[in-house]
Amino acid sequence: MTKRKKAAQSAEDTVLEIQNKYKLSLKQFDLSEKQKEFLKVAFDKNTKAVFVLGPAGSSKTFIATYAALQLFNMNNEYDIFYVRTIAESAERSLGHLPGDMNEKFNPFAMPLEEKLREIIQENRIRMLFEEGIVSCAPINYLRGASWKNKIVLADEAQNFTKKELITLITRIGEDTKYFICGDLMQSDINGKSGLNEIAKIFDDEESKKNGIHVFTFDKKDILRSEILKFIISKLEKVK
Repeated sequence: MTKRKKAAQSAEDTVLEIQNKYKLSLKQFDLSEKQKEFLKVAFDKNTKAVFVLGPAGSSKTFIATYAALQLFNMNNEYDIFYVRTIAESAERSLGHLPGDMNEKFNPFAMPLEEKLREIIQENRIRMLFEEGIVSCAPINYLRGASWKNKIVLADEAQNFTKKELITLITRIGEDTKYFICGDLMQSDINGKSGLNEIAKIFDDEESKKNGIHVFTFDKKDILRSEILKFIISKLEKVK
């Protein structure tokens, strides 16, 4: 049991005190219309999972993290779980890296920490990790897990195989939301990515009615730089 949940059971704590303790003050951003459209989908109580697709720089991980933090503010019972692959080091497994599992995975969790720093204050980030509200793990450590009251941020999902994606999405439990972020133009696993195939399966009206959405950003939504928009435009022509 996390410190947060122990605190919630303590007779000395009032509901208001608990809410104040975990209330996050998110920085203000001038969000685009597309980002606001995504947030409407993310905050819908019927939404269970969103495949968030788009090129580099189109704010996929940022807006999914922003949504996760806002959802936590709405309901402090949520935990936030960040998952990704170690495919960037394709010739090496976690077993080849020094330290325990958390230490080994730490470099791969850096994108989440960077986004958290963009959105909330440093001391609140420490609180989220220390209280067990935010945790991280590689995709290959998920088999056998099942989740309730979690917001799952799956990052760089283009590096998940079909089997890994199936493992991920079948862990879903009660009061859980998934944000599965990926760039279909990039993959580090030599054509074995399952993201395009799995996202297509759920890109229909039946899936929407069941709370599963495919939300796509494109090169017009790239916020990082104009030169990146140009580069993506050129790369779209590569077969």
